[in-house]
Amino acid sequence: AQTILAQAEAIKDQKEIRLSAIDLPNDDNMVMFDLEGMPPYFDELDKAYLWGTQVFGSKPGPFMLALAGFGPDGDKQGWLDFLSNCKRIFVEHGDLPFVHWSHYEKTKLKMYIERFEDDEGIAQRVLDNCLDLLEVVKESLILPVYSYSLKVIEQYVGFKRTMDEFGGQWSMAQYIKAVETEDKELREKIMSEIVKYNEEDLKATWAVLEWLKSKN
Repeated sequence: AQTILAQAEAIKDQKEIRLSAIDLPNDDNMVMFDLEGMPPYFDELDKAYLWGTQVFGSKPGPFMLALAGFGPDGDKQGWLDFLSNCKRIFVEHGDLPFVHWSHYEKTKLKMYIERFEDDEGIAQRVLDNCLDLLEVVKESLILPVYSYSLKVIEQYVGFKRTMDEFGGQWSMAQYIKAVETEDKELREKIMSEIVKYNEEDLKATWAVLEWLKSKN
């Protein structure tokens, strides 16, 4: 009840309320990590169809994506490509925080370790390095907003996207279209839009992280 009252007060006064020091790692580089997934759909399992990672900081890296293929082994291939991308990051940078928004990424990592295993322990290493930025925000600040979704918080800190349409539900709807179409060109166009959305999610997460750093 106290939190609800404080939230109402923050919105009424249009002012942030500080709860504690903002607890962030002080690594020079961090990996922004976001995935797009589907609940069970027709005869398909609950799956992640896009795994996006990118190193930001003093030694930034390229946007790295792993896409699940559309064939019977596509789900596993997406997972293996993601592990390969993460392995590359670890080789180049050592252990870095993998920063994500909310618990979805950790839940899916655990699910995929069970589904396809983790022979080299790369996924477990990612899991050990996961940092839920939403939790950091909630533990340290009450913001004058009605929702703590990334889409709301990124706007609050001044991040602007280039896409007119985006969001988790939009991404799922687009992916279903891509799965159902026989038109290869249309499928590629749809997937490129989903990829762009994921890339902007990573930039938005980094923008929120930088804003939080500026508050300390």
